[in-house]
Amino acid sequence: MDGLVSLAPVLAPLFGMLGALGGAWLVYRQNKKNSEASAIKNLTEGFTSLLEQQRASTNQTMERMTTLEAKYDTLERRVEHLQEEQRQWRRWKAAAVEYIHDLRDLVRGALHRPAPEPPQEIAADIERTDSAA
Repeated sequence: MDGLVSLAPVLAPLFGMLGALGGAWLVYRQNKKNSEASAIKNLTEGFTSLLEQQRASTNQTMERMTTLEAKYDTLERRVEHLQEEQRQWRRWKAAAVEYIHDLRDLVRGALHRPAPEPPQEIAADIERTDSAA
């Protein structure tokens, strides 16, 4: 026991230092756990925010796609309508040119002279079909 008492001046600062180091280590460990927890919380919140932004972006993209598809369908119907009108005009033009040829043949036959020249606006169409016939 006397040996321990004689070592007290050396052991007391040593144990005090060990206690201080142990306490510092416990504080460090607690702060590390708290900072890891807050880092995980921040990371989770960041990913949640990114996921919400991505969902919002996806929803906006889907709305745009729906709008574009609707516009495309409308344009497609208009194109089909215009194509049908164009086919009708071509049929009408072909029928009109055929009718004009019949009338010209009738005039040539009845009057025994050449048919009058067609108006300038349709002369090219009439000439093309006359030369093809």
